[in-house]
Amino acid sequence: MQKIRNIAIIAHVDHGKTTLVDKILHSCSIFRDNEQTGELILDNNDLERERGITIVSKNVSVQYKDVKINIIDTPGHADFGGEVERVLKMADGVLLLCDAFEGAMPQTRFVTQKALALGLKPIVVVNKVDKENCRPEEVYEQIFELFFNLEATEEQLDFPVIYGSSKQGWMSTDWQKPTTDIFALLDAVVENIPAAPINEGTLQMQITSLDYSSFVGRIAIGRVHRGTIKENQPVTLIKRDGKIVKSRVKELYTFEGLGKVKATEVSSGDICAVVGIDGFEIGDTIADFEAPEQLPVISIDEPTMNMLFTINNSPFFGKEGKLVTSQRIKDRLIKEMEKNLALKVVETQGADSWLVYGRGILHLSVLIETMRREGYELQVGQPQVIVKEIDGKKHEPIETLIVDVPAEVSGKVIELVTQRKGELLIMEPKGDLQHLEFEIPSRGIIGLRNNVLTATAGEAIMAHRFKAYEPWKGTIPGRLNGVLISMDKGTTTAYSIDKLQDRGRFFVDPGVDIYEGQILGEHIRDNDLVINIVKGKALTNMRASGTDDNTRIAPAIKFSLEEAMEYIQADEYIEVTPVSMRLRKIFLTEQERKVKGKQFA
Repeated sequence: MQKIRNIAIIAHVDHGKTTLVDKILHSCSIFRDNEQTGELILDNNDLERERGITIVSKNVSVQYKDVKINIIDTPGHADFGGEVERVLKMADGVLLLCDAFEGAMPQTRFVTQKALALGLKPIVVVNKVDKENCRPEEVYEQIFELFFNLEATEEQLDFPVIYGSSKQGWMSTDWQKPTTDIFALLDAVVENIPAAPINEGTLQMQITSLDYSSFVGRIAIGRVHRGTIKENQPVTLIKRDGKIVKSRVKELYTFEGLGKVKATEVSSGDICAVVGIDGFEIGDTIADFEAPEQLPVISIDEPTMNMLFTINNSPFFGKEGKLVTSQRIKDRLIKEMEKNLALKVVETQGADSWLVYGRGILHLSVLIETMRREGYELQVGQPQVIVKEIDGKKHEPIETLIVDVPAEVSGKVIELVTQRKGELLIMEPKGDLQHLEFEIPSRGIIGLRNNVLTATAGEAIMAHRFKAYEPWKGTIPGRLNGVLISMDKGTTTAYSIDKLQDRGRFFVDPGVDIYEGQILGEHIRDNDLVINIVKGKALTNMRASGTDDNTRIAPAIKFSLEEAMEYIQADEYIEVTPVSMRLRKIFLTEQERKVKGKQFA
């Protein structure tokens, strides 16, 4: 039996998880010397590379001394907590990565709580000790306190600490004595993380992740909990609801480096990929053919937000995307639910719209962005928080919000958050920044980030995580300004935009095709205004110096998808196509808006 260690790397977003995995892969020399690998090897889809965040957890394995180490890289963002919760089941220990300046952040707390509850052995890595004004000792104290507050056991509180900088590629037990490699960390893993236990008995394996191949279809990935699994073996698939399906293993693969290697049998403790089992879902158990026994089902926290997804019915539908029908969109959402456990899709009364429930704005926007890149056209409505009734009273999700901001603008941040029913709990200096902690309804966070970044000239660092459901906090003011709406279909002209600039700020440039009911900009007052920006200049035969003024137009405001989701109101949609993103009113003509507008009031 070869020795196996299974570890998950957990941390707050941007504390250096994926960079550390790169360094481990390089130092265990799984690449040829002349191989071009680039950086952030595991962030392999375009969205992850563009945003610089991990969205889907992935596993690789390295060989160190004579031990096989399976490494699971997890996302750091709370919206992808569903990803983390299911893959922690595959690990025996965790590497908790912490920034030597920022310390333990909300995400760190969220994931650490899940890991400690599963009884996993932690190793703490204080990363980025090469940063100026870093405070490794304080961060160590802070993490110890965090573990204590999360009710860690005596054994878990006795955790080893490694200091280093993954970017520069060194790790050491003393941060003032840099080394030249990261072997100190790998030694700590081999010494402190318990070896994967060998459980004798009939087969049990839980599916915690899935892969897809166009040749063999869906591939189940998980860790063998008990017994051994063999090629061609007949097995029983136990569904989450206890239903039993008989099946057979066609092929088996284990992970080696970045790829998979074919295996004839895999023993308990190792992570493997199984080909040939149909109709499985994440959380199902692969068990013995004769006497099947189920493993406990993975429990996932409830979603806190929903959005209406509907087909694109604007005048420009089908011009830019290939997949526009309701059946196509429905199939895609159902397929997403298979691997995205924290997502839920519910049909509405209309045949062409669905309510999609998720963990937060980022969780839903990544799904929309992925769909538009695959060629889908769709429209989405305003994000709504999920309200529950507990003991006959209305309850809503409350979040803990942490803002680090320069001291001179902290007053503006506190004012913005308290307007949205936020309560200030902690205010303390942290380096040259002010550290603020609030409790705020999830509704209040929608649209807050833009305002805070504007008020602090982009210097605020915000992070939030779900705390609990608490009684309804009352009404929160929405967007203050009205919008500018197009009255006609056509192409925008610089002449018209120039003449209407004193009415507000525009979201469109000259020379763009628009339609009636599209939102073109933000009004300076609180009411909506219908305008015509397709009108050209009337030309005359007279020419005089000075009458032909040059148009001077302020640049258009361009929203990212998340910013647009936070900006729109209940009577508005975002039209998302592979090429463009437009804001529009649900009812395109002014007559319809007057008649039906009362339902949104």
